Amino acid sequence: MILRSTLFRSTKPVIAMIHVGALPGTPAHAQPLRAIEAQAVKEAKLYRDAGVDGLMLENMHDTPYLRGGVGPEIVAAMSVIAHAVKDEAKLPCGVQVLAAANREALAVALAAGLDFIRAEGFAFAHVADEGIIQSSAAELLRYRRTIGAGHVQIWADVKKKHSSHAITVDIGIGETAHAVEFMRGDAVIVTGAVTGDAPKPDEVREVKRTTRLPVYLGSGVTAANVGGFLESADGFIVGSEFKTGGHWSGAVDAKRVQRFIAALK
Repeated sequence: MILRSTLFRSTKPVIAMIHVGALPGTPAHAQPLRAIEAQAVKEAKLYRDAGVDGLMLENMHDTPYLRGGVGPEIVAAMSVIAHAVKDEAKLPCGVQVLAAANREALAVALAAGLDFIRAEGFAFAHVADEGIIQSSAAELLRYRRTIGAGHVQIWADVKKKHSSHAITVDIGIGETAHAVEFMRGDAVIVTGAVTGDAPKPDEVREVKRTTRLPVYLGSGVTAANVGGFLESADGFIVGSEFKTGGHWSGAVDAKRVQRFIAALK
């Protein structure tokens, strides 16, 4: 198996989250698409100037999420927004389309020239509030080959937040991460139980021991606790910590971003 080289110059990259506004057709949709795009581009500028290493877009405001797929209106909207963000930031960029719309995320990444996607349910199944999320690796990698998106990396969550893992309670997080590598994923993501919760340090260490893939932390990393993860994590996906009040739905606060990067260094 060929393991992917890093996309980043930094040895411990910081990837900042852009939670795009509610998209067309979703219950909370209220703004014109151009306004949603403009806000995403504004956040991309703030993040870039504050010194992050990469960006990731996510349709977090589209609650309640569909399970395992979204309509063409979401793919089209995310592609337009993601292209504008990538064009402005000139940084490595990724995308996640909730919930577990991994094929659609690949289509967005290809259309917008992005570098990676965040995939739910890549290896093994779990139960989310949307229902049962099945393993997607086999179908997803074949789809990536079919559409010519082999350059787009797939970063897979293991024991994902906001989910029950009772059906795989006898499968440890390290074994899950090893399965992601076996199934030809490009990186693994470790989270806490919910958005804003930090991963358990012993689980991060276990994942690092059991896979050769890059290990990213995907929730709850702050300026106060990042130092404790420097030996066990290869990078950090940060959302809540960079927002006003430390909540994912707040406005991007450049001073909080700068404080985090200073703590990391």
